[in-house]
Amino acid sequence: MDVPQSNKPGLLERLSALILREPGDREQLVELLHSSYERNLLDADALSMMEGVLQVSERQVREIMIPRAQMDVIDISQPPEQFIPFVVETAHSRFPVIDGDKDNIIGILLAKDLLRYYAGEEFDVRDMLRPAVFVPETKRLNVLLRDFRSNRNHIALVVDEYGGVCGMATIEDVLEQIVGEIEDEYDFDEDEDNIIHADAKHWRVKAATEIADFNETLGSTFSDEDCDTIGGLVLKAAGQLPRRGEHFVIGDFLFTVLHADSRRLYSLLVERRVTAPEPAAEEE
Repeated sequence: MDVPQSNKPGLLERLSALILREPGDREQLVELLHSSYERNLLDADALSMMEGVLQVSERQVREIMIPRAQMDVIDISQPPEQFIPFVVETAHSRFPVIDGDKDNIIGILLAKDLLRYYAGEEFDVRDMLRPAVFVPETKRLNVLLRDFRSNRNHIALVVDEYGGVCGMATIEDVLEQIVGEIEDEYDFDEDEDNIIHADAKHWRVKAATEIADFNETLGSTFSDEDCDTIGGLVLKAAGQLPRRGEHFVIGDFLFTVLHADSRRLYSLLVERRVTAPEPAAEEE
């Protein structure tokens, strides 16, 4: 009795299909990858990562950096009791430390090193600083990633042609160009609601939240004729894919981008800017 053969190609056949069709340039390589996906030789995640790898080899650090104006930094002149609440609020793991202004960065402070302050140990911020790494804004992302790996750094300060600091980039920023979203302190769990009430004036909102649901929860009156989601509303206001930390005032609300990569907008912090007046009490 003959055993039926599976129609699914084996590993050797899939490798042969890729090798025998040697691409002549980048466009042919991308076409080959998409063809492999269509023939179920690659899944969607693998295709996306391979395209991300190709993009990383072509893009420069200035295209993904956090702009200078949006950098969260610590001034060495501030006492710990003054800057520690800022560290807690922003919830980053590393902070550039400046001496006066952002063009004078003297090192990197790891948030975990602040535990010494609470432990009652002798505490001097200057003694705990790690060396700051500076890279030109034209540096290619694949080279920056290689430097991150070899030097075990997670953050680099970006300088322009005149030597001034114009932004910063982290290893997470680079990896997200390959693998897409990396969960961080601002991300939602899949099971969480789309809108989470943080305090009296702030909400954390998934970008995929429908405008109708946003209006119902926050009492707004945004139109959903041009876009369906609150992320689409912010994208329309921005005119392009915004970066993390960018702010946009739309109607009575301030939208701050909590999480975004080069492909998608994921989450927003929403602040109510105008409070509706209390209804007048009815006269008896």
